[in-house]
Amino acid sequence: MATSAVLAAAALSLLLVCGSRGYAAVSAEEAAALHSTLTPMGAERAGSADGQIPAWTGGYTTVPPGYVEGAPRPDPFADERPILTITAANYKDHAEALPEGQKALFEKFPDYRMEVYPTHRTAAAPSAVYDAIFANATRAHAAPEGIAYGVEGAAGGIPFPIPKDGFEAIWNHLLAFWGAAREDSIRNYFVAAGGTRELTNQYREIVDFPYYYPGATPDSFGPYYFKRRELTNAPADLAGRGYLLLQPNNMARDHLQAWQYLPGERRVRKSPSLAYDTPTPDGAGIESFDDYYVFSGSPDRYQFRLIGKREMYIPYNNNRFYLKPVAAVAGPQHAAPDALRYELHRVWVVDAVLAPGHRHVAPHRRFYLDEDTWFAVYCDAWDADGRLWKFSHGTMYLVPDLPAVVLGSEFIYDLLGGGYLLSFTFNDEPVQFKETAAHPPSDFTPETLAVTGER
Repeated sequence: MATSAVLAAAALSLLLVCGSRGYAAVSAEEAAALHSTLTPMGAERAGSADGQIPAWTGGYTTVPPGYVEGAPRPDPFADERPILTITAANYKDHAEALPEGQKALFEKFPDYRMEVYPTHRTAAAPSAVYDAIFANATRAHAAPEGIAYGVEGAAGGIPFPIPKDGFEAIWNHLLAFWGAAREDSIRNYFVAAGGTRELTNQYREIVDFPYYYPGATPDSFGPYYFKRRELTNAPADLAGRGYLLLQPNNMARDHLQAWQYLPGERRVRKSPSLAYDTPTPDGAGIESFDDYYVFSGSPDRYQFRLIGKREMYIPYNNNRFYLKPVAAVAGPQHAAPDALRYELHRVWVVDAVLAPGHRHVAPHRRFYLDEDTWFAVYCDAWDADGRLWKFSHGTMYLVPDLPAVVLGSEFIYDLLGGGYLLSFTFNDEPVQFKETAAHPPSDFTPETLAVTGER
């Protein structure tokens, strides 16, 4: 606990001293590394010295014969067996490769374990995304209001493939590649400390990323880089509830646009508070709105420090996970160990402490970003007393038809009060992460939200 407080204070002091640095594009000479020693995403192309992490050779793009878009995707590594099992008895031997939240789970639950498999660097993206990233490297820069509020000069790929600090890294996560548009059927579950599992939300969502629309340019896609509309189907008392979220590229200029439709009121309410640390209505008090996708929304309440890279065991290529029913992946106290696949990968570690004048229920967080995709796969979160409070554990899903490796289901553990939330899961659904063409702008209006919510 004391260590957390010291780290937070040190990080804040450093950022106050260095906070005036410019957030600008790298030189053409630096960007050239994206065609040589670095992958197009900015990861190290070479493998690790001991060979456990292989070199990146283009990713996995093999689509199964006869595959139908949106159908459950098979596990291409189904025949592999674990090469290492980490348990409560030996986890300290691997402490450097584990986040703090993972260590806490080993301490709390004697039956908790991690099955580690051979590493496959399957991450890939379309060539247009790679071209955009290369262009962004020498043109992306902070918004005039500051990088905490937005990024300009970028589109179609992560903005900072060669990051210089934590803000640039966290923007890469926020603007990571998921495709241009999709439709999903999603379920969220709360598992109480006593082991009972409750469905808290079953919903359909449509999502667009104008930032990744074909042909998008820095001047054409805005002002919103992310659009999402959700309609709840179950539980019965929540059926018909809806949300609409428009996330701007410049938080200071355009602001978050959010609405909700409550069937009991039969009207749409503008709801700008659906952000930051506001609890989600189906998150059982564990999940805040900015816990979506491990971290989402505006980064302006924090100062982000880039600590560096580490080799860590992270949940990767978890297609097998989504082929199982929820009952087989959500254990009574934690994720079912047999359902998850871990691999050794390099991650960027980003520390976040409160920015001056701001507040948040989690004033200190630490994110772990996969170097090959820039998605945050883990987050440790401490409360105001410096206690390790929440642990967010994502799962990485291989989508060769896109192609990409994307962030899938998220386990959010309450390490103090007990219980956990399993969110954004499409297990048991016949359609899983279905890529679509861009939806018409009219799909993301309060009027459409009202019509779809009526029942």
